[in-house]
Amino acid sequence: MNINANYDNLEQSYLFSTIAKKVNEYINNNPEKKVIRLGIGDVTLPLCKTVIDAMHRAVDEMGIQSTFRGYGPEQGYDFLREAVRGYYRKHNVDLELDEIFISDGAKSDLGNILDLFAKDNVVLVPDPVYPVYVDTNIMAGREVKFIDANGENEFLPGVNNIDKNIKADIIYICSPNNPTGAVYNKEQLKEWVDYALAQKAVILFDSAYECFISDEKLPRTIYEIEGAKDCAIEFCSLSKTAGFTGTRCGYTIVPKNLGKLNKMWVRRQTTKFNGVPYIVQRGAEAVFSEEGQKEIGENIAYYKENAKLISETLKDCGIWHVGGKHSPYIWLKCPNDMKSWEFFDYLLNNAQVVGTPGAGFGKNGEGYFRLTSFGSKENTKEAMERFKRLFK
Repeated sequence: MNINANYDNLEQSYLFSTIAKKVNEYINNNPEKKVIRLGIGDVTLPLCKTVIDAMHRAVDEMGIQSTFRGYGPEQGYDFLREAVRGYYRKHNVDLELDEIFISDGAKSDLGNILDLFAKDNVVLVPDPVYPVYVDTNIMAGREVKFIDANGENEFLPGVNNIDKNIKADIIYICSPNNPTGAVYNKEQLKEWVDYALAQKAVILFDSAYECFISDEKLPRTIYEIEGAKDCAIEFCSLSKTAGFTGTRCGYTIVPKNLGKLNKMWVRRQTTKFNGVPYIVQRGAEAVFSEEGQKEIGENIAYYKENAKLISETLKDCGIWHVGGKHSPYIWLKCPNDMKSWEFFDYLLNNAQVVGTPGAGFGKNGEGYFRLTSFGSKENTKEAMERFKRLFK
């Protein structure tokens, strides 16, 4: 028996596990201090009433012989796929039902989709980057190349930032971006689509935060871009959209224009995945109803108000940052030229506020820091008062 030696090339600890360990140690040593967490991207508002009502009805159905359901279709029930299809139509994108796949979240599918690609594909990811993009490819033994995202390009790297020696086969794009909160416009995404088509590459487009975009001129899906169905797979999640972080449901779009990839994904899912529970899918369906959209819109507005408060506080303190307007994430430059983990410790010890060190997202994240707007309004306000006392 030989183990997968590629795991030896991974960082020894997942970023958020390291943060949790540090915070727990601080709390144990300082039990009288109130720690406010603005680090990990977990929501705090509960599921909306329309979703809960739908799930209750589904639970009742499971207790009656005539409406009980066992194994469901691995690709998702048609009622939910139709709901997703209708959502895309609102953004002037037409999808076929069998291009939509229901999943237990974008994170899972972003890793699992790699089953479809050969080991010798060259992978291009922005730096800084959501660690899952890099780690899942390292686990598979692929060569990972980076494109620099930095203050000069406002953390939105373009095709012109690619090293001329790199010929990418798989390209990761996340917009609105995690961790930086930066958002591509249509012209910028068109450059990426044209590049992928010319390279015969595939774009893995993570749109988990699309619901935070409020400017109609900004794309909510990559399929708003001409040619994207010929080169892009899109991943989305209800985690941030509707508070499904603990309920687990998302969806992936694999266009038939991508040739064999659609059928390969069907084959992969029917072999390795048993589908999302019926009860959860009924709740997810309710998200896309008129009442559901209204209720989750109120929750998103709540988080965006938090983001606005964080952004305004940073401006008052003279701290450079991006994100926060069309994203739950605010990406700031560490004050006084502090390193990322140095600032993490400083903030924890002096203000009892937890964020995420930018260095954990790649070398270009060094010297930067991520805050999230997913806390309660009260905690966010208190955390920003602590910021003002430290930096204003």
